[in-house]
Amino acid sequence: MHLTMAAEPIHGLNAYSLSILLHIVLFVYWLGGDLGVYYSSRFILRPDLPTPARSVAAKIMHGVDVAPRICLVLFLPSGVTLMALGPFGESYFAGWFVALVWAAALCWLVMVVYDYTRGATPLGRVVQRLDLLVRYGMVTAMLAIGGYMIVVTEPFGVQTNPKWLGGKLFAYGLCILGGVLIRWRLRSFGPAFGKLVTSGSTPEVEAQIRHSIRSCLPFVYGIWIMVLVAAFLGVVKPGTTAFG
Repeated sequence: MHLTMAAEPIHGLNAYSLSILLHIVLFVYWLGGDLGVYYSSRFILRPDLPTPARSVAAKIMHGVDVAPRICLVLFLPSGVTLMALGPFGESYFAGWFVALVWAAALCWLVMVVYDYTRGATPLGRVVQRLDLLVRYGMVTAMLAIGGYMIVVTEPFGVQTNPKWLGGKLFAYGLCILGGVLIRWRLRSFGPAFGKLVTSGSTPEVEAQIRHSIRSCLPFVYGIWIMVLVAAFLGVVKPGTTAFG
């Protein structure tokens, strides 16, 4: 059984319209949340501010960061739903497949939220490692599938030239990869900021904090670009020939 657009509209809306709305909301909160994290980090880097003020900035940065984490996870099942309900993929996405993608995404989301709220606990550290394994798998899958769809003429039997979708999956995989690299770069931030709070500012501590945050910036900018690329490809769908 396939999902279609044939469902009767409810008060002027149907499932396809709602899936578009969800996809847009996830895009906005992902990019907007990332901008909030970036802006908050600017205050953490200011040695002229008192330590309590910088601690508040760090708490704000951590609090705002939950939105991009959630949006990253839900972006894929939201996109799959949008494809299944739309004219480009309704013949290729079965209802059971969409349900399976959502179930897997919600399991991943539980791990992400647990890591975010209880990452310092023993179980939280186990969940962190599992989350990283999921991300490595997602990066590999998205880059492989996306690259395949870009290179092959009729990938998976699709005849509408879905290279735009392959590019979107590839961009999504690069976003996940960028997040993993940011996490790796920030490993020294926690201990350095802990020293700042407990022992005060020193040139060594400030250098560690500055290097940790600034070394993430190329990956942060890369994620922003890839999110915009994914949005552009999803809206314009360049090269699409006809409905499959």
